[in-house]
Amino acid sequence: MQNTLKSPATFIGSGLHTGVAVRMTVRPAPADHGIWFRRTDLGGALIPARWDAVAPSRLCTVIQNADGVAVSTIEHVMAALAGCGIHNGLIDIDGPEVPILDGSAAPFVAAFLQAGIAGQDAAVRAIRVLKPIEVREGEAVARLEPAEMLEIDFSIDFEDAAIGTQSRSLNLANGAFVRELSDSRTFCRQADVDVMRERGLALGGTLENAVVFDGDRVLSPGGLRYADEPVRHKMLDAMGDLALAGGPILGRYTGSRAGHALTNRLLRALFADPEAHAFVACGPRTFGKLPGVGVHVGDLPARV
Repeated sequence: MQNTLKSPATFIGSGLHTGVAVRMTVRPAPADHGIWFRRTDLGGALIPARWDAVAPSRLCTVIQNADGVAVSTIEHVMAALAGCGIHNGLIDIDGPEVPILDGSAAPFVAAFLQAGIAGQDAAVRAIRVLKPIEVREGEAVARLEPAEMLEIDFSIDFEDAAIGTQSRSLNLANGAFVRELSDSRTFCRQADVDVMRERGLALGGTLENAVVFDGDRVLSPGGLRYADEPVRHKMLDAMGDLALAGGPILGRYTGSRAGHALTNRLLRALFADPEAHAFVACGPRTFGKLPGVGVHVGDLPARV
């Protein structure tokens, strides 16, 4: 059974990189609609939230249509939609970038669960990974291999002592995303912030919507939400980028130092090989293992 929202959910805030204040409303959509963005400030231009609409960008995930109309930093809201098991939605936005809010997916998740999730009389079509697919860039690796449900295994390694080496594995069935990953915030190093500001980026970034590290120090007030919050957020990002596949993935994703661009390259490699994937209609047994099945407000972390 596919899902959409019962009622619209609206968000107001500034983009992390542009600093532009926007209003964004996620609206219900019919079965088999998928997720689309609509730029209300540009005559209602539509942009599909799909792997083959991703434009080159290293700092965030950007999608654009054939006319070059784009929306950036979509990964957190896409992760929230996937983590809540929402397959269909129309996202109206009056600016170029999704609001960063607190830097995590939790505000989106909370609003979706408050709006309510409605079942639709149509089967979910999932993408089953049939054989291992891997892409590399330097020391960064992203890999998909067969599994009965979506699993994410991620590792990071930073020279900053406050981050260091971290790894985590998670089975994303049911409400695991909401409970374990949704409130993990985006993070960066102070040195990187300085460089981005010089280039006119990260204009909407503050210590309230990103965790900033400087060597062995956490500069953001209140410190970390989890000792391994950085790697959890990397898993959140991967969830959002994998949601651009066009359906839930039945497979195991492994990322080592991987980012948005490499995950998109992985999806392109997957769909370029007809022997590596198959679209399958989810019966009751498979449907029960999908992210978001049975998720409820009680799954939200207590701080949300």
